[in-house]
Amino acid sequence: MKPWKLLTILLATCVLAACVTGQRRVSEPAASLQQLTVAADGSWSVDLRVQNYSSIPMRFDSVQLELQVAGEPAGTLASTSPLTIGSESADVVTLVLTPSAQARLHAADALAGGRTLAYRIEGSLRAAPEDRGNARDYRIRRESVLSPVPGLPGVMR
Repeated sequence: MKPWKLLTILLATCVLAACVTGQRRVSEPAASLQQLTVAADGSWSVDLRVQNYSSIPMRFDSVQLELQVAGEPAGTLASTSPLTIGSESADVVTLVLTPSAQARLHAADALAGGRTLAYRIEGSLRAAPEDRGNARDYRIRRESVLSPVPGLPGVMR
């Protein structure tokens, strides 16, 4: 057998072996607003996307995030319902929020004018590896915008 073929086979075997052994890597999670729906009574339904960048499944025990829209405090997104997210995956948790009057006005204005709505979330996600380990708080801070969804009144993504 030619030396370069042998080297190629050896390299491929090493790469495959590295994939099989799979090291455990716990990485910082992320969160963002996937959708905000304004109900007729003025309350909001907020779909929070939680991203697990770890190479192992993680258990998210709680969410505690302060939400601002257009620079105004809107309220706190909070949950203590456990959520398990597979390795390098994401899931969505829906939270209900009664926003501040100013935040409600900013959202209504953005929806009526077909404009984007800037938001910021800041706080923590409490998480631990699903199979072992103690939970710890991960700091979250994200700024982005939501846009009205054509054909879906009161919905921003």
